[in-house]
Amino acid sequence: MLEIVPQVVCWSRLSEPHGYDFNGFLVVDAGGNLCIDPVEPDPETERELAARGVARILLTNRNHVRAAGRIRAASGAPIAIHPDDAAYARGQGVPIDAELHPGHRIGSLVVVGVPGKSPGEVAFHWPERRLLIVGDAIIGNPPGHCSLLRERVLDDPNRLRSSVEALLALDFDTLLVADGAPILSGAHQRLEELVARFPG
Repeated sequence: MLEIVPQVVCWSRLSEPHGYDFNGFLVVDAGGNLCIDPVEPDPETERELAARGVARILLTNRNHVRAAGRIRAASGAPIAIHPDDAAYARGQGVPIDAELHPGHRIGSLVVVGVPGKSPGEVAFHWPERRLLIVGDAIIGNPPGHCSLLRERVLDDPNRLRSSVEALLALDFDTLLVADGAPILSGAHQRLEELVARFPG
């Protein structure tokens, strides 16, 4: 595990079919640590997660259940997802304990709705740290830049583009992505560049 920015640690697994890393995050929070989109941990990472403690597991979308069930079993932490994506996640055998709703605050993080890839896609904004954590709404590929997944895997490409454009209203400089490489500074400008390439 790597402290990618202060109070946020990350661990990764290379997705060979995609050619980039899938990332899980642990946000260290005084009210209880928040585990976001956890990828499969190796034994050392699993020990570190146990030592640090996990209070809640937050999923950005229906396809990012990843190792959530394993971490829930080890920590007892409840799993939360947007209700529009909950049925699909349950269908993958993952127990869902709570709901995520845009505008709600969970510890340091504010839930932001970014539907389009799936109807219940969310991101997490840490306003005081000018930091944004995203799941499948944006990927960090190629490194140092933002992009979208291929349209054929998106439920509603136009809706996703509108959701991503709306993220420009947020104040952030760091972008942590569940898929690909993070952008640790200048991320708002990189997102502006992506939106400028949208059709129409």
